[in-house]
Amino acid sequence: MEQGELIEFVRTHGDAVVATVGADGHPHASYVSITATDRGELVFNARRGSRTVANIAQHPEVAVVVGGRELLTLQCEGRGSEPEETDRDRCVAAYVDAFPQFAASSTMPGIVFIRVTVARARLSDLRSQALIASEWAGAF
Repeated sequence: MEQGELIEFVRTHGDAVVATVGADGHPHASYVSITATDRGELVFNARRGSRTVANIAQHPEVAVVVGGRELLTLQCEGRGSEPEETDRDRCVAAYVDAFPQFAASSTMPGIVFIRVTVARARLSDLRSQALIASEWAGAF
């Protein structure tokens, strides 16, 4: 899988399930609106007081699944973080570009933006009996 494929797939679908691990070791999943930056980072927003944000602060390892309805799925693993300064501006711009209807959230004090730096990705095509998968690991 190439970086451009990941970016296009995420931007085309626009939603995902993000899985995190809580301080108690229990899993947590959130359904989010998501996009990708030109660098291949995944970006979504969440409420500052949410379990998702708390979990990422303690255990930054996350899993993200995009797609599925048409039997195409992108499964990613990486590290989530709250970007700062120019990285935040860049990530917020990518999110607002993808979801202009949520532009107001970019300035709300209770909303944070999370960036996932992808370490591993797998695009699975389940539309035929022969599973077709394209994998990638490492930095883009």
